Amino acid sequence: MIKVGVIRGGVSPEYDISLATGGNVLSHLRGDILSKKYEPFDLLVDKEGVCHLNGLPISQEKLARSVDVVFNALHGDFGEDGKLQQVLENWSIPYTGSESVPSAVGYNKVLAKEQFAQLGIKTPKHFLIPLYQEDFDGPLEFYARKKAREVFEKLSPPWILKPLTGGSSLGIRVCKTLPELAQAFESMENKNVSILAEELIAGKEATVGVIEKFRGKDLYALPAIEIRPPIGSRFFDYEAKYSGKSEEICPGNFSEVEKRELERLALAIHTGLGLGHYSRSDFIVVPNRGIYALEVNTLPGLTEESLIPKALFSIGSNMSEFIDHILELAISKK
Repeated sequence: MIKVGVIRGGVSPEYDISLATGGNVLSHLRGDILSKKYEPFDLLVDKEGVCHLNGLPISQEKLARSVDVVFNALHGDFGEDGKLQQVLENWSIPYTGSESVPSAVGYNKVLAKEQFAQLGIKTPKHFLIPLYQEDFDGPLEFYARKKAREVFEKLSPPWILKPLTGGSSLGIRVCKTLPELAQAFESMENKNVSILAEELIAGKEATVGVIEKFRGKDLYALPAIEIRPPIGSRFFDYEAKYSGKSEEICPGNFSEVEKRELERLALAIHTGLGLGHYSRSDFIVVPNRGIYALEVNTLPGLTEESLIPKALFSIGSNMSEFIDHILELAISKK
């Protein structure tokens, strides 16, 4: 039996989503298909960063002796940013997903966009606004007006403000007017992260998953999913993602040319950023302007509402096949 530690929870605001991703993985590992091959262990990381096994804290050394491989189901800080990966590498524990450096690059939206540009892939116009520091920037209200004016002058409306790191669309604000920009900056000071200001491009939202060494291909692109947020949502936000209210069409309503290009771009991003095992890239398809890459997810969600499971189902696959395949990839690198 192969001992699999499923690590979930964590210190980021995506704690609940990580619990759901890890819970779904554990459920399949305990199911009839995989339970004869794998012995799963639930490694719960609490919000203070302490890892627990069977309800008791476990040291890194004991973890290294307890499992053969780790399925990384953490999202956000210390899960996707390369830090957990470094710990596991130091203890020579095989794990799923990308290695530490590609994880760090993919997690930083500006660094990822720089890589997109080097690969010749279009991405919306954007610039970085450093973390607010009262001693340096002055009163928050003054800072918010100043940064709002800066965005107003550099980018055409509407705008989208995103935390530099993090996922699940947490902390994102869409603004159409200068006062909305100022209000957004004033309310984001406690995010403890720099802000990415970006032009909001109207078009069809798309996402494409990539899996390594799957179904006879070195890199396999899953069908492009078209995402239609519910009426009233300005974009595919946290509620739209996990409430089940969004319409997620797989395969999406794209032309054959668009489908092939979306797949090509997702494969190029996975390869160009040096990602591992699997990834999911998000795009906007704009008539007469082409396809723009928004960001890449090095550890996409695997909840029952997530997009990778939907894409797998559309090609006649399932989560059990996917989990088994990803674990085999991780173990083969040991």
